[in-house]
Amino acid sequence: MHIVVLAGGVGGARFLRGVLAAAPGAEVTAVVNTGDDVTLHGLRICPDLDTVMYTLGDGIDEERGWGRRGETWTVKDELAAYGAEPSWFGLGDRDLATHLVRTRMLDAGYPLSEVTAALADRWRPGVRLLPMSDQRVETHVVVTDPATGRPAAIHFQEWWVRHRAELTAGAFVQVGVDDARPAPGVVEALATADAVLLAPSNPVVSIGTVLGVPGIRDAVRAAAGRVVGISPVVGGQVVRGMADRCLPVVGVEVSAEGVGRHYGARADGGLLDAWLVHTGDTAEVPGVDVRAVPLLMSSPEATRAMARAALDAADA
Repeated sequence: MHIVVLAGGVGGARFLRGVLAAAPGAEVTAVVNTGDDVTLHGLRICPDLDTVMYTLGDGIDEERGWGRRGETWTVKDELAAYGAEPSWFGLGDRDLATHLVRTRMLDAGYPLSEVTAALADRWRPGVRLLPMSDQRVETHVVVTDPATGRPAAIHFQEWWVRHRAELTAGAFVQVGVDDARPAPGVVEALATADAVLLAPSNPVVSIGTVLGVPGIRDAVRAAAGRVVGISPVVGGQVVRGMADRCLPVVGVEVSAEGVGRHYGARADGGLLDAWLVHTGDTAEVPGVDVRAVPLLMSSPEATRAMARAALDAADA
């Protein structure tokens, strides 16, 4: 069985871990958002790719959900002592090695997909880990500059990490996405997938950015297997992240039904064949097989059962 998962960072990584547990022996391809990528202190940082790689490679800090286990922060402290900006984004000492290797390879001319494969050789994540594109795509957020009162665009990482999404977003702009192409292997994986799963990642700045790469949305629609999405909204609340700050910006209600309708039915030009919502939630998504199952990834067993439910919906 070949399973393709479109994923963002923490939620996508944990869901992928459940997929591997629910379908041992299956071939799994993870197509991961790179719109969060940023260059800081001269280093190319790919937060979502690294979170998936570390999580599946047993190197993640489980409590934080991102970064390396047993991390230290000597370099961060030294940069602060020099007054080097930006001071709001911390690079851990262990994590720094990943960024150094990535940047060195990119500067030598290797595409991001090959760099990611080389990094994954160390971590053995158990999936084929693909960036959504080899081309540079970065999500920016249009906000009102508190100093001038005028609209300004800032990088998504600054909006989320520095400002904790407290600045009201007026729009999300994926800079470079129109000129991007799917990374090698992405379209081919979707074409051969027995199941395509949309992880419970942010529908706007994670899954939405992946789907924004020209060719990927069409490839999902053309997939031979069923397309199953998992709601990131449980009981009207976002379990993790800031999707509740993003969905209203694109006119989507913060609910399982709102996100399901946002993705739409594949039969009607959308994406979904099936949509999983949390037990007790309801959602009317015309043309879509809506199923209510437990969606809280509160333990490895619960995450495995959630992934199994998604695969069962794909097998229907």
